Amino acid sequence: MASITKTENGYRAQVYVLGERASATKRTKREAEAWAAAKETEIRERLDKSPGDCVTLHEALADYCDQVTPSKRGRRWERIRLEAFRRDESLPLDKPMSKIEPADIARFRDARQRKVSAGSILRELGLLSAVFEHARLELKYVTRNPVRDIRKPRAPDHRDVVITRLQIKSILREAGYRPSREAVRTVSEAVAIVFLVALRTGMRAGELCGLTWDRVYAGYCSTPHKVGRTEASLRDVPLPPKAERLINRMRGFDPKLVFGVKTSSLDAMFRKFRDRAGLSGFTFHDSRHTAATWIAGRMKSNDIPAQQALMDLCKIFGWTKLDQALTYYNPSAADIAKRIS
Repeated sequence: MASITKTENGYRAQVYVLGERASATKRTKREAEAWAAAKETEIRERLDKSPGDCVTLHEALADYCDQVTPSKRGRRWERIRLEAFRRDESLPLDKPMSKIEPADIARFRDARQRKVSAGSILRELGLLSAVFEHARLELKYVTRNPVRDIRKPRAPDHRDVVITRLQIKSILREAGYRPSREAVRTVSEAVAIVFLVALRTGMRAGELCGLTWDRVYAGYCSTPHKVGRTEASLRDVPLPPKAERLINRMRGFDPKLVFGVKTSSLDAMFRKFRDRAGLSGFTFHDSRHTAATWIAGRMKSNDIPAQQALMDLCKIFGWTKLDQALTYYNPSAADIAKRIS
């Protein structure tokens, strides 16, 4: 309710609405009453709005990038993706979070389908969904997640590429790798060593590039879990004798990191060596498929019971579901035929 008081300079109007106060002095009583009525309406409309009516998607993306992304292991790539979202004209960036509909997200999906693969779209929609879930659960900006209510692209088939020994030799030759050389002197040689260790352990590129000397022990090394655990939680990876010998060749190359190579450099140089060798159709990550297939084969030859071999394989690769073994274990039909003949 407004209060109008006559003063030496005119009429002073005071309003108190939903715990908020405001006042102003006007020349006439009519002007004071009009200001008070307008101010009451303004305050009620503003306070009746939910926070999501005042925060745009652009602002929510920035908030997520600042508050949530830094705590993730994949923060670098997530930050790059979020920055790209904030420049994407197919997203309703200036629309309040509470007003965004599934149709808005569907338009973004359709625009991306003309540019990237289904796998990339699924990853982008997953990140957008995480932004809305943060806004729903933590910030109370929205009451629903519009990403959940759209049709998603069909997930691409799992890769089943195993790098052949001839292809491996070709890449090592292009990298200038020499088995007889004791100490590693160049980044190219370091990349070759990383590749060989990946083939013998199944470790990911990021795990290898982030491996430090203080986490290398006799017979195994420790690396942070990829997902589902705290960063302090480590996974122990067995190091076969050949992998240990390769790692020991890296001593003196970098005082902290075992391989002294960044993930981005590893990826770029691996592709360069592959292309120079005239090869295609596989990536560095396919070394993980190759390692799973090789290690599983060696377990069979050592007469390890099938159940134990499967459990060991999951432990080595950090899989929490048994069906992940079927994704990475990719033997050829000829190899299988030899074992059942």
